[in-house]
Amino acid sequence: MDDLFLTGGKAYGVLKSHQEEKLNSVNEAFLSDPQYAEEEELASKLEMFKKKYMEFDLNDKGEIDIMGLKRMLEKLGLAKTHLELKKMMSEVIGGTLKDTICYNDFLNMMLGKRNAILKLILTFESMGKEQEQKDLGPPQRKTFSDLP
Repeated sequence: MDDLFLTGGKAYGVLKSHQEEKLNSVNEAFLSDPQYAEEEELASKLEMFKKKYMEFDLNDKGEIDIMGLKRMLEKLGLAKTHLELKKMMSEVIGGTLKDTICYNDFLNMMLGKRNAILKLILTFESMGKEQEQKDLGPPQRKTFSDLP
């Protein structure tokens, strides 16, 4: 079946699968890059980064624009001004004339040694989710010896 004739949910699914294939090929390049050979759990980190990236790629073109970045930060409860968003974007893309964050730039930021504001926000957000998952379930049973 030709992708041009798909509509609605099927077209969206095909679009997302094409996007995921492109991001997977970028992940494979990072896995074989000797610069990241020492990185612990690189494959699982790349998979997590891919899912996060796809979630906020609003135009489904493999790029996060300023509205995608705005949505990402609002979802995390950190609404930013337009000026702050532009500053974050310029940190990630390295002062180039682009106005979107491509997946390569995103991965270089997340895996690089530089501490961009966006990297810090996303790192702490994922650490918070890990803590939330540990706290799930009923509280542990208390005994008299636990009392102060």
